[in-house]
Amino acid sequence: MSDLIETNLVQLKSKKIFTNAERQAIFETLLKQSNNGKLKKGCISDLATRLSVNPKTIRRIWQRGKASQDENSVANVSQKYPKHVGRKKVQIDFNKILEIPFRRRTNIRSLATALNVAKSTLHRRIKEGAIRPHSNALKPYLTMENKKARLRFCLSMLEPSSFNSNPTFKGMFNYVHIDEKWFYMSKDSEKYYLLPQEQEPLRTCKSKRFITKVMVLAAVARPRFDSSRNQQFDGKIGIFPFTCKEPAKRSSKNRVAGTLETKPILSVTKDVMRSCLIQKVLPAIRAKWPRDTEDIVFIQQDNARPHIDPNDTEFLEAASSDGFNIHLSYQPPNSPDMNVLDLGFLEPFNHYSSKKHFQLLLS
Repeated sequence: MSDLIETNLVQLKSKKIFTNAERQAIFETLLKQSNNGKLKKGCISDLATRLSVNPKTIRRIWQRGKASQDENSVANVSQKYPKHVGRKKVQIDFNKILEIPFRRRTNIRSLATALNVAKSTLHRRIKEGAIRPHSNALKPYLTMENKKARLRFCLSMLEPSSFNSNPTFKGMFNYVHIDEKWFYMSKDSEKYYLLPQEQEPLRTCKSKRFITKVMVLAAVARPRFDSSRNQQFDGKIGIFPFTCKEPAKRSSKNRVAGTLETKPILSVTKDVMRSCLIQKVLPAIRAKWPRDTEDIVFIQQDNARPHIDPNDTEFLEAASSDGFNIHLSYQPPNSPDMNVLDLGFLEPFNHYSSKKHFQLLLS
């Protein structure tokens, strides 16, 4: 019984209103420390400190238990509250939310005003799960032709040998996903944590409205593991910036005229894309691709205008050398979810891009 009382007392810490069972545990704890109905000095204060309550609360429970024990020989320390006490819960008609337009449901303040309740009340209902927060992403509009193209693409990814039994998708181990994205060399505002005596860093640029940006091409494939889950190929082909070397036109304090400088290519055309694929992507695939895999390697790209046609003569000639058979393929139009780079690589990287990243890319 004493162990049960001690356990109950530990659970009561920081509570202001005790249940009947908890009040009984408090009285029995004090009763064990009493001698012929008299408490030792400091018992009430010590117990109040342990429970983080006012000593008067503990004293009232003890006095009430002693008084009832003297009258009926059975201690009664139960609460005198006849019904539920405390602030009454504000009732909300949740069906009214269905009548409120979505433009007025974008934040708690607007929705609380429309329901004529306090923001704190609405916030409690959200924490209780009565109202569900939802982040809505803008989706590309799909025409009927887009849907048909998606269906044909998904059917082409099925293993032909599994049509008659259990249709299964291809492993896509021979696919390389490529995609491009613009990144700014720096941000307009950066936050740092400095020591009190540390000097604040100085960042400058000619114009905050025209921060230098560069486009990069990322290429990834599916990783490969052996039967013991040891990695054989990590799938990382590379990240290739669209840059060029140009001689400086005039001398300055930073360099003399004629010094080669790395400049971003601001207009990525088909010729630039073809050159990047032939000079950067294809050599990286040949250097990193496992040799004991499929003969045909597909480079999957989206339908951006600078992308070259899969039947491009110059690309096919370069892609068929060194024993490789590499082909280009398009993903369905308006289907970013068909490319792993759109799903989980370029978007998170965009949030954490900085000048340091580009210095590594351009080096």
